[in-house]
Amino acid sequence: MQVSRLTHVLPDGRPLLNDVSFRIGEGTKAALVGPNGAGKTTLIRLIAGDLQPIEGSVTHAGGLGVMRQFIGSLRGAGESSPGGDGRDSRTVQDLLLSVAPVRVKEAAERLNGAELAMMEREDEKTQMRYAQAITDYTDAGGYDIEVLWDTCTMAALGAPYDNVKYRDLTTLSGGEQKRLALEALLRGPDQTLLLDEPDNYLDVPGKIWLEQALRETSKTVLLVSHDRQLLANAVDRIVTVESGNVWIHGGGFATYSEARKDRNERLDELRRRWDEEHAKLKRLVVMLRQKATYNDSMAAPYHAAQTRLRRFEEAGPPELAPKDQLISMRLRGGRTAKRAVICENLELSGLMKPFDLEIWYGERVAVLGSNGSGKSHFLRLIAGEEVRHTGVARLGARVVPGHFAQTHARPELLGRTPCEIVMTEHARLKNEAMKALARYELAGGVAEQRFETLSGGQQARLQILLLEMSGATLLLLDEPTDNLDLASAEALQAGLDAFDGTVLAVTHDRWFAADFDRYMVFGTDGRVYESPEPVWDETRVVRPR
Repeated sequence: MQVSRLTHVLPDGRPLLNDVSFRIGEGTKAALVGPNGAGKTTLIRLIAGDLQPIEGSVTHAGGLGVMRQFIGSLRGAGESSPGGDGRDSRTVQDLLLSVAPVRVKEAAERLNGAELAMMEREDEKTQMRYAQAITDYTDAGGYDIEVLWDTCTMAALGAPYDNVKYRDLTTLSGGEQKRLALEALLRGPDQTLLLDEPDNYLDVPGKIWLEQALRETSKTVLLVSHDRQLLANAVDRIVTVESGNVWIHGGGFATYSEARKDRNERLDELRRRWDEEHAKLKRLVVMLRQKATYNDSMAAPYHAAQTRLRRFEEAGPPELAPKDQLISMRLRGGRTAKRAVICENLELSGLMKPFDLEIWYGERVAVLGSNGSGKSHFLRLIAGEEVRHTGVARLGARVVPGHFAQTHARPELLGRTPCEIVMTEHARLKNEAMKALARYELAGGVAEQRFETLSGGQQARLQILLLEMSGATLLLLDEPTDNLDLASAEALQAGLDAFDGTVLAVTHDRWFAADFDRYMVFGTDGRVYESPEPVWDETRVVRPR
């Protein structure tokens, strides 16, 4: 894949990507990283052809397969379904077509249209149109790819394609949708893949499967991910988007941090030398101009120095080293009763067997388990939401819960800017709100954007800021690192280390989970049990009886 001199400007006129060029060799597995809002998803969309750049071009070989950030019914804040009624009526077949080669998509659309026409009338013209649509679908490889899809649905859903093709996507978990789309792309004919956050919504066995599939495939892959363990295990190149520019680290994630530090130090040194040479040339011009006023023989050197200075300035300074993100999460908390959370014979209806649990003040408890095991429902119950259950779940004295929602589904924030939200939700003056937003890298133009237009990571950081301001003494975090960039995830971990309270977090982030004290596992058989170490694949452990 070759990206040449791509330039993109946001609708409000702000430059986002400037003269971006890079190459990814055949068969390479590369990760696209950078701060939230730096333009990673925009760059993916430019490469995919969803957006047209002001300048530049993209070339690739062997067909391009694309997994966009939100697939199927996985939509971001403010996105609606095709029907506009807030519901998603798409099917498994629609999801598979969305990641199919273009020629198959187009032929399928014509075939569906012809089938609908045949349901209304059966005149000769309609029959001929239907026959031609079948021929076109066959020639495009439609029936061949359905054989492939049968393998994909068996792997992801455990059922043949014909049995699930008309199944509503809303009946599939986010992880099942992602796994199905990934199976189709990795097994499909396209030899270059763009995967925007393919690991989001996957549980850890799913992530381990993805890592192995990426290592084994001969396809060229460019993926966006914030999962540090996946980056360490599966990619051999790191493509970084920072300050509108792109650079490539030719090694893996293990050496990335040191390589970025060395690069920034080199850029700082080059800029320092350029500034010194620029100042020296300007002093020379000033000196020769003064001498030329009373010595005609100095006119030629003066004009030569002017020309040299002009050319030096036209060539421009070297690239500035990008500023490090200075994210400061001041999660304060407060003293509570010794027992922060008490569960007695608790059962979430249809999701798990009854269990007892005590979480003590100051503990960090990670909630682990496969998708659909009830982890998010458990957090919502502890947060005070209505969740069907039997038994007891209560909080200790002075325990104030603060809930971070995985999907960022906050309808009360839609249409409002971060500045407005902080001012109205927490009675802050505008200058106070802006200072708080600046600590989360949400100041400047971002502070005046509507919530639904923020990147997933920016929405996540705003949610954490609201938790900080709420005075919560119990943090209930549902996949908090899913959309956070690398610096933000590290800032969150530092903030939790300093938090004077209790943390209960659902996570599939192996890197993040390593910092926790206790591990509660929601098993596939309905058991809820404690483990001294993280349990990611229940088939490899013996559960307590």
